Amino acid sequence: MSFEWPWQYNFPPFFTLQPNVDTRQKQLAAWCSLALSYCRHHKLYTLDVMEAQESPVFNHKNIDRKLSTDAILIVFEELRKKGNLEWLDKNKTRCLVMWRRPEEWGKLIYQWVSKNGMANTVFTLYELANGDDTESEEFHGLEDWMLIRSLQALQMDGKAEVITMDDGKGVKFF
Repeated sequence: MSFEWPWQYNFPPFFTLQPNVDTRQKQLAAWCSLALSYCRHHKLYTLDVMEAQESPVFNHKNIDRKLSTDAILIVFEELRKKGNLEWLDKNKTRCLVMWRRPEEWGKLIYQWVSKNGMANTVFTLYELANGDDTESEEFHGLEDWMLIRSLQALQMDGKAEVITMDDGKGVKFF
């Protein structure tokens, strides 16, 4: 399935942050939506600011337009304010992208556990994110950091317990 670009993406002024406050807010909302949709479609969880500028999201080669690094940082800061991004370093060069929050992933995982009658079952993190049983699930391939946060959210709700096993971490669902 190919990625669907929004109409603004083919509109050259979209790649220049607009000075009018109202226009800029709408533009930033559109950029945030585009970035999250693109990351979701391609299952991207980490981004590098310099690499992002060369990615198709911020660099539209067909119309010869590229969002500046400063503008990308403004979009990323907007995503951070909304709880969809965390910086990995003080210099703001790399970040974690959360196109779905840990609580939302936890809910999806728990629905799968419940639907398949796997309460009171112990899984390794690898089994849960990469096992054959979860291959058709949206959380299949979820990166460890997000999986752990999702399971911790379930643990706070009393639906799971993250446990340490001989060869790493696991989880028991209730």
